[in-house]
Amino acid sequence: MAHGAIAAAIVREGDLDETLFMIKPDAVLGHKAGAILAEAERAGFEILDLRLVRLAPRDARRFYAVHEGKPFLDELVEFMSSGPAIPCRLRRENAVQALRDLIGATDPKDAKPGTIRARFAESKGRNAVHASDSTESARTEIEFFFGDGSARR
Repeated sequence: MAHGAIAAAIVREGDLDETLFMIKPDAVLGHKAGAILAEAERAGFEILDLRLVRLAPRDARRFYAVHEGKPFLDELVEFMSSGPAIPCRLRRENAVQALRDLIGATDPKDAKPGTIRARFAESKGRNAVHASDSTESARTEIEFFFGDGSARR
């Protein structure tokens, strides 16, 4: 199967599905990527694909287009294009919800103890990781980074 065809839709094998997980620039530059990936693997996620990228501001804005018009978008775009990030295509049962539970609340002060953001995030704006919030978002986000015409850098 062609690489783009795999990324274009979430692949289901039995009860397994895929989601996008991204280690953001603060965590990459803070040398936390290995520990964060290890947490995902310990939680039963299989890493299907990953790459190191440096998003141009236009690509970061395109990736976060769902937030267009929100007051934090410009700051988010600047942050996401400030350094390297590591998008990952992960698979496991109930992947989207399981990953959302693993990463915790956006603001690390509100994240449950033991979650990735509680352990590794600096602040609400520099919160270490991104995870798809729905199967539809996962499909779009996987295609963005791993499909044909993706934001490979």
